[in-house]
Amino acid sequence: MRWNPVVQALAWAALVSPALPLSAVEPLPLLLAETEQGQADVALYLVSEKLDGVRAYWDGQALRTRNGHPIHAPAWFVAPLPPQPLDGELWIGRGEFERLSGIVRRQTPDDEQWRQVRYLVFELPQAPGTFRQRALALRKLTTTLALPWLQAVEQWEFGSRQALDEKLLRVSRAGGEGLMLHRADALYVTGRSDVLLKLKLWRDAEATVIGHQPGRGKYAGMLGALRVRTDDGVEFLLGSGFSDADRRQPPPIGSLITFRYRELTARGLPRFASYYRPRDL
Repeated sequence: MRWNPVVQALAWAALVSPALPLSAVEPLPLLLAETEQGQADVALYLVSEKLDGVRAYWDGQALRTRNGHPIHAPAWFVAPLPPQPLDGELWIGRGEFERLSGIVRRQTPDDEQWRQVRYLVFELPQAPGTFRQRALALRKLTTTLALPWLQAVEQWEFGSRQALDEKLLRVSRAGGEGLMLHRADALYVTGRSDVLLKLKLWRDAEATVIGHQPGRGKYAGMLGALRVRTDDGVEFLLGSGFSDADRRQPPPIGSLITFRYRELTARGLPRFASYYRPRDL
């Protein structure tokens, strides 16, 4: 079946937020991670697993994605949540992002599917104290509430770089994405900051889809490659990492995607770049 880019773009926009125009929401002021490249003093950080989920912000009344779109969770899921803000990930399990995304995107929540979802929280936004203090307060809060679907993300400490790297390897081999390092002494901040670092065997980045390259041979009538542009203005073709379903229904022009790569070339191009998934909602 041949795909129509215009139809795909309209369908994608409707899927992202069927009831709310995209122009009516703004990205939330959340803390975003920098990439760890061997510069961190491991002893200064609390470390957790990087979850393959959907970022979810609870403002005390409503659950929203990082881009500000409402998440239509069942009433029983959100009604017992505390009146204070929480930041975390909706999660089912390692490697389950696609299934989770389908559940979260639905305008009418499916109770049975939502009972598989957990809200794993890693931050108390705008709360006083250091991250270590906030992590302890978060653990106490979730223990007191005792909701099966609400859990504080486990935080570890490592005394050496070798111990951290060994943990990264174990998590990655088990199907995890990587690790998150949060400065234990950091006050709460928003925006992209080196108080929070992501550590992965593969690097990842985001780019905007600016074109579709038609496929050939067995991919005739489907997507061959995406032409994308990074925030730095670097443009390149992204031709690997797609499933057949992705090639039949590719991310529309104008949408944001996440790609993985090993390193940057001298010209700033990502080496061994591969499509990963649409960017989190």
